[in-house]
Amino acid sequence: MTSLRLLSAAALLALATSASATSFVVTTDAVVGAFAATSEATSDISSSFDDDKIVLAARDDAASFVASAGEIRGAHLEAALKHIRTLQPQLAASDLQLAQAILTL
Repeated sequence: MTSLRLLSAAALLALATSASATSFVVTTDAVVGAFAATSEATSDISSSFDDDKIVLAARDDAASFVASAGEIRGAHLEAALKHIRTLQPQLAASDLQLAQAILTL
């Protein structure tokens, strides 16, 4: 009887460990996928606007925006954000992501 209980406990432990590992893999895949999408959007932005005068003029404002965690929004940055979203309406990036992309130019 003790062998049966021991075998049952081992089977339950194996199932629980498998479920935890699967949850970890799914969570990790979701986080990595979100980061990859953000990184791809940032690289698309920076390669598309590396010679755009409106966007380049917003670099100082973008730096202030990023450094202040979004508290300081300059006129040049606002113009650049509007310009980028007009030219690429399919782009789903936040203002902070766009400002960081502008800083990479």
